[in-house]
Amino acid sequence: MKALTLLPVFLLFLNAASSVRAQQAPDWPAWRGPNADGQAAPDQKLPVRWSENENVLWRAEVRGRGHSSPTVVGNRIYLATADLVTEEQLVVCFDRATGQKVWETPVHVGNIDTGGHKNGSQASSTVAWDGERLYINFLNNRAVFTTALDTSGKILWQQRVSDFQVHQGFGSSPVVYKSVVLVTADHRGGGKISGLDKQTGKILWQQDRPKIANYASPAIVTAAGRVQAVLAGCNLVASFEPLTGKKLWEVEGSTEETVVTAVTDGSRIFLGGGYPKSHTMAMEADGSGKIAWQNTSRSYVPSMLVKDGYVYAVQDGGQAVCWKSDTGEELWREKVDRDFYGSPVMMGSLIFVTNMNGVTSVLEATPERFKLLSQNVLGDEAFASPTICGNRIYLRAAKKGDMRQEYLWCIGE
Repeated sequence: MKALTLLPVFLLFLNAASSVRAQQAPDWPAWRGPNADGQAAPDQKLPVRWSENENVLWRAEVRGRGHSSPTVVGNRIYLATADLVTEEQLVVCFDRATGQKVWETPVHVGNIDTGGHKNGSQASSTVAWDGERLYINFLNNRAVFTTALDTSGKILWQQRVSDFQVHQGFGSSPVVYKSVVLVTADHRGGGKISGLDKQTGKILWQQDRPKIANYASPAIVTAAGRVQAVLAGCNLVASFEPLTGKKLWEVEGSTEETVVTAVTDGSRIFLGGGYPKSHTMAMEADGSGKIAWQNTSRSYVPSMLVKDGYVYAVQDGGQAVCWKSDTGEELWREKVDRDFYGSPVMMGSLIFVTNMNGVTSVLEATPERFKLLSQNVLGDEAFASPTICGNRIYLRAAKKGDMRQEYLWCIGE
C-alpha cells in the first residue's frame, strides 16, 4: 500500500502569494507541486518516450532508500533518504543542471524505526520549500520530528511533534501555509495534527486525533469560499483553520486508513481510502456533512487529479478512471498496469504515473477518451511520484540487482 509504502505520500502547500510565484516559475516546491494538486504547468516540451539510452539527460546515485519525491527549486533538487548502514536520515541536495550532489545533511543519526510494512521506507516524506527554508518530517526514536534547514543544508530548528506507534509506517509530508507548517501524525496511540511556527518550530496549536493508524498528509484547499486544511481518515473527514487550528467542521465518512491527499474543485473535496473498505468519495466543502457522491473504487494510495469539472484517478490496482466531479458519473475506466503507489501528475491532457516496478505510463486523458501513449522503464523498483517542471521530468527509482541502488533521473528532450 502506498499508504504504507508511504509513499511519498505527502504533501505541502504554500500560501496564495507563494503559490502564484511557484506557478509562474519552472519549479516544484512541495508534495504534489506548486498548487499541491498534482497539476504541472501546461504546454511544457516533454518526451513521452524514454529509456536508459533515450532522453535521459543525467542520472545521479542516491544513498540509502526513500520514497520522498523530488522537490525542485531554482537550480537545486532536494530529496529525503535514509541509510540504514550508517543509521542516518538525511536531506540531500543535487544540482538541477547536472545531477551532481551539492550537499547532504544528516537530520537524525541512530534510533531509526525500522518496523512497518515491507514496502515502507524511513524517508517517505517529501521536502517542502516556502521561499526561504526547507522542511522535512522523519519518524525517529518512536516520535515524529519536523526539521527546518536553510539552502546550504544547515539545520535551523527541529521540533518533536508527537509520539508515534508504528503500524505500517510514516510518510506524511509537511505542508506550508503562510506562517505555519502543518504536520499530521495519525497512529494507534492517538495522533496529532499540529501547526508549527515556520521560523522557530514552536508548536502554535495541536488537535488530538483518534487512536487509528492513518497515512494522509493534510491538504490546503480553497473551497466553499474559505481556506481549509483538510484531513481524511480515522473514519472522519475534518477541516481546520490552518493558522489557528480551529476545527471548522468534522463529519463521519471516509474509512480508517487513507493515503491520498485531498483535492478540490472549489465546491467539493475528493478523497479516497483502502482499509478496511475501498472507498472514493466527494464531500461538500461547506461543512454541511453532505456527501455529493461515493463509490467502492479503491483510491487508496495514489492521489487524484481534478480538472475542468472532472476527477481522474489511477488506482492502486492499475485502472485509470474518469468521473464527473459534481455527480460521480463514471465516463470511462481502463487498465493501465498494476501496483501503483506513486501519485499521477497531469500536464495538459497528459498524465504521467509510475508503478512500483519502475514503469512510468504516459496517458492521454480527457472526459471523452483514454489513450495509453507509452510505457517507459527506468530501474526496477519505484515508489516516489514524478516531478515535472521546467521541461524536465524527475524520477526516483532503484535498480535492485546484487546490491540495491537508488537513482534520481532527469528526463528531457
